[in-house]
Amino acid sequence: MMRVAALQMHSVSGDVQANLGRIERAAVEAAGGAAELLIAPELCITGYGAGEAITALAETANGDQIKALQAISSANSIAIVAGFAERDGADIYNSAAFVNGHATPAIYRKSHLYGDYERSFFKPETPVNCIVELGGLRLGMLICYDVEFPENVRRLALAGVEGVLVPTALPAGPSGTFIANHMIQTRAFENQIFVAYINHAGADERFTFAGNSRIAAPDGSLIAACTDDTEQLIFAEIDPGAFAASIAGNPYLKDRGSV
Repeated sequence: MMRVAALQMHSVSGDVQANLGRIERAAVEAAGGAAELLIAPELCITGYGAGEAITALAETANGDQIKALQAISSANSIAIVAGFAERDGADIYNSAAFVNGHATPAIYRKSHLYGDYERSFFKPETPVNCIVELGGLRLGMLICYDVEFPENVRRLALAGVEGVLVPTALPAGPSGTFIANHMIQTRAFENQIFVAYINHAGADERFTFAGNSRIAAPDGSLIAACTDDTEQLIFAEIDPGAFAASIAGNPYLKDRGSV
């Protein structure tokens, strides 16, 4: 079992230090609430809607931004997942880092870019499994649009994860409402795993976000959720044993055969 905190965060576009400061305050609060993991949104370090500033602010996976996350993690004894713009040579990826103290971070790069805005800045990565272990659990990572492709979640489930962590930047509107209110719980149910889907709060210069961050359990229920688009920190217990009956009663992975 593991206690998780999720920050529905109002990032400041282009202000890395302000955003790292907000993550640090959330880490202090999350650790005070006995959480072992803090999850923040997609591109929260640069701000999702920062536009051309994203190119200038992109850093390598061993750059100052990730080192700052490691320092926050170490000081508060809490692992952190946060989205950042990753530079690798001439390429920039929409990435998420998992840091746990000063250990080598795990980096996941988004495979399915959404819309012309993302495609104008980022290179898509080939879909891969990025799996970390924390609190005795195996956890996979995806970013936003990736989770809307069932193959991505199923691939991780077949690799034995018990939860999928999804920093997102879900826009407000009917589509976003459907994704938050139905698709995330369906992904959890059809794979009998936990899905943590953590969005931005409010709006920036370019986008208005749906909020509605949520953590869904293997039986499709919500064990934590934001009901609006305001900035807030939510907590949930990730305990596969509590859903053993659901997992046993819905053996999709075992019964899928050669599909």
